[in-house]
Amino acid sequence: MKLDIETLAKQLWALGDPVRLSILQILPTEPTCHNACNVSSIAERIGLSQPATSHHLRILRQAGIITNEKKCRDMIYWIDLEAASTVHSELHALIGN
Repeated sequence: MKLDIETLAKQLWALGDPVRLSILQILPTEPTCHNACNVSSIAERIGLSQPATSHHLRILRQAGIITNEKKCRDMIYWIDLEAASTVHSELHALIGN
């Protein structure tokens, strides 16, 4: 596996913010209506405004760490476990050398 340093740096930057880490703590790992997280519910749980929460979600989404889909009458967000696993593996490969 060839290490993509540019992508890894973008992902680590996205993960390097306490607010975004707090968001990851509450996001589900699958897109079900039962545990759906939309911007309003995330903002309420972390104590930020909806625009600020949307900004952080956009950064995580652009880094490929989370994904979203219109479902259950809302745009819901969840962690992309495959992407998170790739970040973990690439970081391990980088510092393991």
